[in-house]
Amino acid sequence: MKPLTRRQFLLSMIAGASAMAVTACEHKKPANPLATATRISVVKSLSPTYIPTTNPESVPTPTRVFQATKPDGSSLQQGSTETIAQIVTPVPTSTDTFPATAITPMGSPDLVVARGGDDPEALVRRAIAAMGGMEQFVSKGAKVVVKPNICTAYHSYEYASTTNPWVVGALVKMCLEAGAGNVTVMDYPFGGSAEEAYAISGIKEQVEAAGGKMAVMSSLKFIETQIPKGEKIKKWPIYEDVMTADVLINVPIAKDHGLARLTLGMKNLMGVVQNREGLHSSIGQRLADLTSRVYPTLTVIDSIRMLLYGGPTGGDLNAVKKIDTIIASRDIVAADSYTATLFMMQPDELSYVKAGVEMGLGRSDLQNLRVEEITVGG
Repeated sequence: MKPLTRRQFLLSMIAGASAMAVTACEHKKPANPLATATRISVVKSLSPTYIPTTNPESVPTPTRVFQATKPDGSSLQQGSTETIAQIVTPVPTSTDTFPATAITPMGSPDLVVARGGDDPEALVRRAIAAMGGMEQFVSKGAKVVVKPNICTAYHSYEYASTTNPWVVGALVKMCLEAGAGNVTVMDYPFGGSAEEAYAISGIKEQVEAAGGKMAVMSSLKFIETQIPKGEKIKKWPIYEDVMTADVLINVPIAKDHGLARLTLGMKNLMGVVQNREGLHSSIGQRLADLTSRVYPTLTVIDSIRMLLYGGPTGGDLNAVKKIDTIIASRDIVAADSYTATLFMMQPDELSYVKAGVEMGLGRSDLQNLRVEEITVGG
C-alpha cells in the first residue's frame, strides 16, 4: 500500500479530530464500564451501527475510520465502513476500558460500615449517603441490575442463606430515586426454581413494592465471554443482561461456605455464570478471574444476619448471628476483606481475596483504607 503524503496525513489528522469530537458529543460514557456496545462509524456517517460485544468472538474486530478520503485521494461514501489499514484503529471495548481496581473519589471513604438499630433500610441509606449518595453510582435513565444471593428455595431470610429482602428493596428504591430507567433483580438458584426462591426469600415482595422487577434468568442468555485478565479461565458463559447493564450492584449475604470458606461479594458473582461447578477447582483464582470481567459498580454486603456455619444453604437457626451491619464499598476486595474480620478471619485467609489483591482488583490492607463507621439508632 502506498504511504500517505504529507497533505493526506494532515487531512487525516483533521478528520480524525472532527470524528472524535462528534463521538464525544453524541455519547456519554456509561455509568458502568461493563456496558458493552461497540461503535462503528466513519467521518460524515449519520447513522452509526452498534454491535453488542458480550461475545467478542461472535463479531469481527470493530474499527473506526478517521478520515474522509482514501490514500489515493478518492472519497469514502457516506455511511461506509470500509477498512483502510493505515488509518484504522480499534474501537475500545469493555475489555479495553475495564478498570484494574475500583477508583474512590477524592474525599470519599474507601469503605463504609453502618451498624445498629433494627431497620435494614436505614442502614443501607446511611451507608450509601456516606459514599456521596446513590447518584454517585446511578445516572439518569440507567439500566441497573441488582444481584443478591437467592441460592435456594429452602428457607426464608431468617436462616441467613439468602440476602435480607429489605436490604435489596432499599437499594431498588434508592436507584429509582436517583433516576434509574429500570432496576432488575436476579439470581440463578441451584436449589428449587427461581420463582419459588424469589418468593420464599421474601425478596420478590420487597423488590416489587419498591418498583423494581424480578427477572428469571434464562439459560439461553448465558453468552461465552472473553476474560482477558483471567489466569485460570480465559472465557466463560456469563449472563448477557449483567454484561450489558449500565450499573451492577452486588448485594450478597455474609455466610459460611464449605469450599470457599465464606460467601461474600466475589463469591456471589458465581450466580451470573453457567457451569459453576467448573469454577470449584482453584476456586480462589477463578473467582478473581471472574471478578476481573464482572466488576460491580457497588458492593453492599448484608450482615444483618450472618450464617456462621452450615453454609451455603443453612437450615439451622442456631447458626445465625444477628449483628445488624451493612458494609458498602466500590472496592469488592476491600468489602470482602472487612467482612472476613467479622468471622474472626484475616482477609488473606480467603483465597479469592488474596488472588484479587495479586491481580490488582482491590485492596485488603484495611489499616491503610479510609473506613467510615456509622452507628444508626440508639
